[in-house]
Amino acid sequence: MDFAWLELRVPPPAVALVLAMPMWLASTRMEPAAVPYAARTSAAALIAAAGVAVGLSAVVLFRRRATTINPVRPSETSSLVTTGIHTLSRNPLYLSLLLYLATWCAFLARLPLLLALPLFMLYISRFQIAPEERTLAAQFADEFASCRARVRRWL
Repeated sequence: MDFAWLELRVPPPAVALVLAMPMWLASTRMEPAAVPYAARTSAAALIAAAGVAVGLSAVVLFRRRATTINPVRPSETSSLVTTGIHTLSRNPLYLSLLLYLATWCAFLARLPLLLALPLFMLYISRFQIAPEERTLAAQFADEFASCRARVRRWL
């Protein structure tokens, strides 16, 4: 079955929310890990802070370069951002969403919920990042090839 029609259709924040809701529902039917509330909320706060730092730094760099952050229209990209957080990850905005889901996992403290993280990565890699990369390769050929050789997709 061909799922190509899903490419660039669902905004990544919506994908994260779609995963977060069943995570919460599942957590109501499972016993939490034996982690004190203070420890799990502290861990969640640290992970969330990392997500905010990664996401905001990416948005600032996109704004400085006057290029789009719209994930469903990569063809509107006017320049390739390869500095700052983008030297560590080609997709820091998606990395920040992954960190928010990890925050949710830490807060809910149910180990099986960690399965949502690779599900998010698989979906975003296939239906969001792959088509974006095709567009960027067409628009910024050599510059994108160089970036791709130096910087990992996620981290």
